[in-house]
Amino acid sequence: MINNDVMRRIRYIFDFNDKQMLEVFAQAEYPATTTQLHSWLRKEEEPEFVRITDLQFALFLNGLINLKRGKREGAPAPVERVLTNNIILMKLKIALNLQAEDILDIMQKSDFRLSKHELSALFRKPGNRHYRECQDQFLRNFLKGLQLKLRGEAQKD
Repeated sequence: MINNDVMRRIRYIFDFNDKQMLEVFAQAEYPATTTQLHSWLRKEEEPEFVRITDLQFALFLNGLINLKRGKREGAPAPVERVLTNNIILMKLKIALNLQAEDILDIMQKSDFRLSKHELSALFRKPGNRHYRECQDQFLRNFLKGLQLKLRGEAQKD
């Protein structure tokens, strides 16, 4: 999945309008503009589409964490320059204050079954021998389950 797809889904799941989306960026002290936002939210086949960078999307996710959980004391967390599905999943887990059982419940809503051990492998450091890469299918099903949990409906594509 590209970052733009994930951002569009997050916008839909939380029912954010443009002002709220810009506020999420502002929470991470990134001065996104409405023009930028609209170009990031467009479909790939549209001429005005612009791919959001990993850095910009990491700032968006950090802003979501700050919005949902409050800003952390002290120095701000370092911003990732390269995002993986594992990092995106971890940031969403932090923003929503989810425990393993919550994530398993969300995955069950999208008819995706996995064990607690399989889930914990997604949150390990890449060098760990039990580390498992988060595939697009997993992230897609997580977002679908989250949508079903928070909105109670399936997105119409």
